[in-house]
Amino acid sequence: MDKPARRRNLERLLRPKSIAVVGGRFAENVIRQTRRIGFPGQIWAVNPKRESLAGVRCLPHLEDLPEPPDAVFLGVDREATVEAVELLGRMGAGGAVAYASGFAEVADGVALEQRLKLAAGDLAVLGPNCYGLLNLMERVALWPDEHGASPVERGVALITQSGNIGITLTMQARALPIACVISIGNQAVLGVHDFLEVLADDPRIVAIGLYLEAIPDPGEFARVALRCSAKRVPLVAIKAGRSEAGARAALSHTSSLVGQDALIDVFLRRYGVVRVESLADLLETLKLLHVHGPLPGRRVGSLSCSGGDAAMVADLAHPLGLELPPIPNSARAALAAALGERVTLGNPLDYHTYIWGDPERMACCFAAMLGAGYDATLLVLDYPRPRQNDVAAWDLAAEAMLAAAETTGARAIVASSLPETLPRRARERLVAAGIAPMQGLPECLRAVANAAWQGEVWQKLAKAPPPLPAAAPAEIATGRPVLLGESAAKALLAAHGLRVPAGVVVQADQAAAAAARLGFPVALKTAATLAHKGEAGGVVLNLESATDVALAAERMATLDAKVLVERMLPEPVAELIVGIKVDAQLGPHLLLGAGGTLVELWHDVALVLLPASAAEVLAALRSLRIMSALEGYRSGSAADLEAVVEAISRIALLAMAQRDRILELEINPLMVYQKGEGAIAADALIRLQAPCGTSAQSMEEGA
Repeated sequence: MDKPARRRNLERLLRPKSIAVVGGRFAENVIRQTRRIGFPGQIWAVNPKRESLAGVRCLPHLEDLPEPPDAVFLGVDREATVEAVELLGRMGAGGAVAYASGFAEVADGVALEQRLKLAAGDLAVLGPNCYGLLNLMERVALWPDEHGASPVERGVALITQSGNIGITLTMQARALPIACVISIGNQAVLGVHDFLEVLADDPRIVAIGLYLEAIPDPGEFARVALRCSAKRVPLVAIKAGRSEAGARAALSHTSSLVGQDALIDVFLRRYGVVRVESLADLLETLKLLHVHGPLPGRRVGSLSCSGGDAAMVADLAHPLGLELPPIPNSARAALAAALGERVTLGNPLDYHTYIWGDPERMACCFAAMLGAGYDATLLVLDYPRPRQNDVAAWDLAAEAMLAAAETTGARAIVASSLPETLPRRARERLVAAGIAPMQGLPECLRAVANAAWQGEVWQKLAKAPPPLPAAAPAEIATGRPVLLGESAAKALLAAHGLRVPAGVVVQADQAAAAAARLGFPVALKTAATLAHKGEAGGVVLNLESATDVALAAERMATLDAKVLVERMLPEPVAELIVGIKVDAQLGPHLLLGAGGTLVELWHDVALVLLPASAAEVLAALRSLRIMSALEGYRSGSAADLEAVVEAISRIALLAMAQRDRILELEINPLMVYQKGEGAIAADALIRLQAPCGTSAQSMEEGA
């Protein structure tokens, strides 16, 4: 496969001069939809059993086409689809929509999808098991069903793995110009990243919305997401499957504390993708980004003629991290002149109804707030039903906001409390004038928070773009997981520069002598390879004498003939958990959190994809509640944060070095001491993939 050739063919598929349709009813629908939006190019139909499709004379075979088509819609069964793809590739066609289902999404179609991939060659194949594409800027509709989109000059693109979700999104009544809709289906040949790359190069695309059920190639997705950020094209995504994510029963806390969905969340945020929960949030966030782009900050001004609306704005803004700063003195005089003495000036501003219906005073009031230096200023405006009520006064309010926005050049928003209380006529008038008409106050403020986050993350990515994710290891077909004993696990940590307690593994009857050599107090642990030794009676702490050690070792000998004797560590400033897991899709990652018994009580954790910089590790630590203890809570001793970051970074390097065989690693607790005294791994669990025929003993010796 020639990547530049496939890229050129993908551009032909998206912007065709000629279209061929193959099949019957669905192919005929494509002709109708394409004509409906005014496609100016050539349309051919191929069907050996029909004389015509939608008035287009049918050719019996693809070979009868007068020239290789730029784009082809294949509305035939799965076997015929594979045959047609192979033939189109030989003919030099641009690309094809493989509409048929029955490929890798069903058990007996996996091999057929592999055949499709091989048959494609340089052909740009969309699907299979997909609806196709709409390019409203080029008046192209390779789409076999109804849709609600209309031709536009510029706007947002939508990429969805669900054809039905794509149809639903085109039916939006949000004054959002949709420029392109692509239903990607199984992504057998072209993945979401291929389309993102092409769309990001089109200056007419201002933002891209995604509905994803899977991310088959995280490395390529991350690379292209960073490229979109560099080209200032925002990405907003719904990633389906939250409800299915959940911790599986596993050996360590690291496995049980978080599911893959939390890791997906970290992945998307790391590479600058806004994640939303609903189609409404997707559309409203895209609309705000279309009108105003990412916001430079979180400072919001709010206007309403109701104290209830003002209270709603305040209540919704606070948990989203939005700020409502006081009105600056520079704006107060103009507001007082417009509103009079009976209106209390504050942000959110309830300007009452004294000026309602007075366009000049309203424009002065609105202009004063718009000129107050906020990152975005919104007017809450809920229209009555136009067919039943006189809406002239509401139109005056909207016009006053339009005049104020034009005077100040500030980012203006008109937001309705409910989606249905901002009519189409008002929405279209506002968006044409560069004011974002936001529908639903909660959705509006979430969109503002999303746009502010996008602005913040773009600044960070421009200064220090994160590394691409480490590739997940290929699955090892043979072998078995081996849990290392604690001593072997700590030896592996020490070999990578981690500090561990002084200790030795001895026969149980030699434990007292070993403790005397180490110095009291000591900790005694069974040498048995158990995940939860404490629950099995395999851990005794703070033993102060040889007699105490001998008695404890005798009881512990029922678990294993050998014991681990370690010098007790002093009380730390704080205890952390540091875990490593390797996700089958997203590769190795760190889990950081409050350690010891707090790990289960607080559930205070953060995830970091690998490879990771020291700055990313520090940022993850700062997101934890336990950070206050590390910084010296209530005049307590501050932790050796530099040493903690270094220790965690060494663990991350170990994970990268061992990622082809490491399954799981957990240090709980990592004992953190005051500045200058470092951090020590007090307990460790490591599970490795053992090659076939390798014993646990040889694995421990190798570690």
